[in-house]
Amino acid sequence: MKLKKINPNLSQSLEEAGLIEPTELQKETFGAIKSGADLVLAAGQEEGKTTTIVIHVIQRLEKAFQESPRALIIVQDKAKMLEVMEMFKVYGNHTDLRIYGVHDKGDIDYDKNQISLGIDVLVGTPVRLGEMFSSAGFDVNQLKMFILDDADEILKLRHDTRIARISDSIAKTQRLFFTDAITERVESLADRLMTEPLFYEFDGEEEDEGEDETE
Repeated sequence: MKLKKINPNLSQSLEEAGLIEPTELQKETFGAIKSGADLVLAAGQEEGKTTTIVIHVIQRLEKAFQESPRALIIVQDKAKMLEVMEMFKVYGNHTDLRIYGVHDKGDIDYDKNQISLGIDVLVGTPVRLGEMFSSAGFDVNQLKMFILDDADEILKLRHDTRIARISDSIAKTQRLFFTDAITERVESLADRLMTEPLFYEFDGEEEDEGEDETE
């Protein structure tokens, strides 16, 4: 994919998967996300929001390291968790990153045991992640990225407090919200959890409150 300073192995995987040209979202926010800033990104499905998440997690983490997760991705349900896991399998096939997914119907003790063996990325639903966090099922001290996908849909289900509880326990991390629309609930949670967040909106025409960064 034609993005400046993208990891060569990641670029190779994307091209092998047929992703050659970045969407407007991916092109216009690549530098801002790489910078480590907190962002809220709103766009339609055609902009590839979830793909953008996977790209940046692979770009940031690069390879397996230590035992505790360094990226946490919160998704709305089991189906989305499986979709994200498959994306990592395809786009991360030239890395050794360890990805693990959890959902509400899974065996929490089994999940804890698997996570304790060492992972780099944890993908899960708000309820299960909240349960695991409350019972010390995963360590947040090494997190570099805290990501909420489909934020508007998740917050419609009133998971605000559960998400905030996990976020508040993390001393320093990059926080990214991906959403179809910047609703009042999304904006409120962003203002509560993020440090000087940048807001980007893509609706067919460039409408960007942050700087145009592509490097």
